[in-house]
Amino acid sequence: QVQLVESGGGSVQAGGSLRLSCVASGYIGGTNCMGWFRQAPGKEREGVATVYAVGGYTYYADSVKGRFTISQDNAKNTYLQLNSLKPEDTAMYYCAAARTSKEWCLSGTGSQFGYWGQGTQVTVSS
Repeated sequence: QVQLVESGGGSVQAGGSLRLSCVASGYIGGTNCMGWFRQAPGKEREGVATVYAVGGYTYYADSVKGRFTISQDNAKNTYLQLNSLKPEDTAMYYCAAARTSKEWCLSGTGSQFGYWGQGTQVTVSS
């Protein structure tokens, strides 16, 4: 089992920045892919960014490319830097972990992720 705890969400004005953190515990050696997903009210869950542990390959949704950055400083801590925030970025952001192929990890698809955190809310006002 892997436990994930997110933090760092909040309310900011458009153009502002936030840094989300995800701390993993438990059997993290069984995972090789970390991701950030988001879901706004009335909308489907969206894969925001993922990172494949071997080689550090990353995936970004088109809507966040150039503004968000996923990073890790070790196997336990994964971050999502959110810059130039827009009102449409408002959502609950979830950290997720998986053991999957590089191709699936970099597809941004949530179905491969078996471990999820509780989420942290990001609200961007115009």
